[in-house]
Amino acid sequence: MTDPGPRSASGFRRISERHIHQGWAINVVVADFETPDGDIVTRDVVRHPGAVSVVPLDGDEVVLVRQYRAPAEEDLLEIPAGKRDVPGEPPEETARRELAEEAGFTTSTPLVPLAEFYNSVGFSDEYSYVFLATDLEAVPLDRQGPEEEHMTIERWPLDSLASAIAEGEIKDAKTVIGLLAALRHLGR
Repeated sequence: MTDPGPRSASGFRRISERHIHQGWAINVVVADFETPDGDIVTRDVVRHPGAVSVVPLDGDEVVLVRQYRAPAEEDLLEIPAGKRDVPGEPPEETARRELAEEAGFTTSTPLVPLAEFYNSVGFSDEYSYVFLATDLEAVPLDRQGPEEEHMTIERWPLDSLASAIAEGEIKDAKTVIGLLAALRHLGR
C-alpha cells in the first residue's frame, strides 16, 4: 500500500498500490485510482527507473548497435541506451556512460537534449531522455550482460536513416524518436 497521490488536472488520484512482482528491470503493481466521479478503477502498472539513449554522430554517420531483444525475439538496430539504474545520476551522465559501454565512444562536448517521452504510458511509468553526442572519441567498450556482449556496431549514413525508418529496418521506438529528432535538429 502507498499513500494517496495528488489529484491530476482532470481529477484522477491514485489511492493505493499493491506490489505484485519485482524483477531486474521492472516492478509490477496493481493500483487503485479514484476517478473525477468518485468511482474506483484498478490498473496494472509497470514501474521502471527510466532510461536514456544517445544518438552518436560521427561526421555524416550515426553509430548504431544491433542487439538481441528477448521480448521481440529478434535483433534490433538501436541507438545506444540504458536504464537509469544509478540513483541520483543525472540523465546526461547516464547517457555518457551508456555511450561508452555500448558503442565505445565518449565526448568532451556537452550532450544536446533532443527529446523526452514516456515509452508506453498505457501501462508503464518509464520516462526516457534522448541526447545527441558529437565530437566522438574512442574509448574501450565495457559491455554489461549477454545481449550487450553479443551486440554489433554499425555505422549508418545520416541520409539513409529516414528511409530505414520508413521501410521498417529501424523499428525500435526510442531509436525512431532519437533519429528523427536528430535529423530535425541538424536541419536534414
